[in-house]
Amino acid sequence: MEAIRTGTLATPGATLHHEVRGSGPILLLICGGVYDAAGFAALAATLADNYTVVTYDRRGNSRSPLDGPPEPQSVEVHADDAARLLTAVGVTPEEPALVFGNSSGAVIGLELAARRPELVRTLVAHEPPLFELLPERDRWRALFQDVEDAFHKEGPGAAHQVFAAGLDGGGGEHAEEGQQGQGGGEAPGGLPDPELMAMMGRMEQNAAFFIGYEAPSFSRHAPDLAAVRAAGVRVVPGLGEATAEDEPYARATRLVAERLGAEITPFPGDHGGFGTDPAAFGAALRKALATG
Repeated sequence: MEAIRTGTLATPGATLHHEVRGSGPILLLICGGVYDAAGFAALAATLADNYTVVTYDRRGNSRSPLDGPPEPQSVEVHADDAARLLTAVGVTPEEPALVFGNSSGAVIGLELAARRPELVRTLVAHEPPLFELLPERDRWRALFQDVEDAFHKEGPGAAHQVFAAGLDGGGGEHAEEGQQGQGGGEAPGGLPDPELMAMMGRMEQNAAFFIGYEAPSFSRHAPDLAAVRAAGVRVVPGLGEATAEDEPYARATRLVAERLGAEITPFPGDHGGFGTDPAAFGAALRKALATG
């Protein structure tokens, strides 16, 4: 088993837990939803022979506490966190990083590419939930406002119920974003391995933070794709082969590809394919990073 170097990084308003595996070009994996660095453990293990793989718990989640009370999260601040982490692990404009983001992690990755393009050589953006790009954006705005109102009036359980009810069967995976395919596994006898068990213990708190302080504000974010394109950052929009064509993730991914003049790259599985089949997903990610 590869050695994992852990550390913390103080950033304005939070302290980030991060993990580093392997050697080679730096590859940052940005998670989405309610999970954390452990969600990428299996995928990172498949990549560590060729890359220095960096994973982390995003601010407000798991082992990356905020300095103060919970507050609405900003994609821009999360992108700045990613930039600071890249710099801390040795990324420079002379040797920019490779970046992979899943779901809201892909949204953060696109913002990172727009704000700090000198740090990013290639970004693989896997199924970003960019509701502001969709033609029915007003419906999503209203839904997330209802979610936010329910959270503050009745708590996270009610907020999750409002969200699930508002999906109407379209994009239902987003209600549990990041919870499918979390990258753990099963030990002999069918028992979850210790890493997965530890992560599952952190997820309930993360889920409340996600639905109340992250999902509503993230849903209103529109990336500056023109800036990304002008900066010349290579972006690979990724789409799961098992993801339904009418999912908001899928439609947003196609719009990102269109606006950036990029070709969509297929990946195994669906929104959480990196966890359900990390070996196949890792092979596809290697190919995407090496092409172009």
